Amino acid sequence: MGYGLRISSLSSAFVCAMSLYSSQAPAQTRTTPVEVDLALVLTVDISLSMDLEEQQLQRDGYVGAFRDPAVWNAIGSGLLGRIAVTYVEWAGVEIQKTVVPWTMLDGPAAAQAFADALAARPISRHRRTSISGALDYAARTLATAPYRAQRRVIDVSGDGPNNSGRPVRESRDLALGAGIVVNGLPLLLKSGGEFSGFDIPNLDAYYAECVIGGPGAFSLPVRYKSEFATAIRKKLILEISGRTPQPAPRFMRTQAPPGTGHVDCLVGEKRWQEYMIDRFQ
Repeated sequence: MGYGLRISSLSSAFVCAMSLYSSQAPAQTRTTPVEVDLALVLTVDISLSMDLEEQQLQRDGYVGAFRDPAVWNAIGSGLLGRIAVTYVEWAGVEIQKTVVPWTMLDGPAAAQAFADALAARPISRHRRTSISGALDYAARTLATAPYRAQRRVIDVSGDGPNNSGRPVRESRDLALGAGIVVNGLPLLLKSGGEFSGFDIPNLDAYYAECVIGGPGAFSLPVRYKSEFATAIRKKLILEISGRTPQPAPRFMRTQAPPGTGHVDCLVGEKRWQEYMIDRFQ
């Protein structure tokens, strides 16, 4: 009698264990990362140095790009024909916000839906400029993405040098060490007397030396408001296609050789320190 009960108990335990395994198996299958050609984090500057018109033009540029058939064709041209994208806004070291979460784009309908979701989100503004904070946040976002990507790219837009958080090259180099490529969209919209104490006229050179990096890294400077839509569309097509651009005069700048030293990568921090000293003297 006791032996039979033991056999019955063991059988019941075995059945329960198999049932539990069966119920868990589909969940394990569902959590298997989806393979994509590219995982792209778009990090967009919303610091107070960007006026509302510039921020709206920037947002409209991304919305329009994801509604553009040329961008759809770039997505479809990949080996798998699908990419994953997320849109992040940033300002000071504590300000990073995911505006549109990870979304797989595998055709025009998905790209249109991403554009619609982005267009529906409000635009906010915050103080300071922490490119390093944006890079760190984007790198963590890539590390936890539910996708397995052949290429991983962070794209940084901004209108000034890093002046908050740790030095930008530290964050850039950590991202490169993780196999991530960093591209840039430096915004050089100010001219003449418009420059404030935190702006630098050679922001494109700063991005080339201090921000972008990795195989085929590039930046597309935007010098006029009318260039926003064209530059964003061109940048996305290049990133999605995985093409290494040929540098063009005035418009495109590829990564500067490391350590060339022609740009001070701490210029933003130094200017902020000078501002604080003058303010409290």
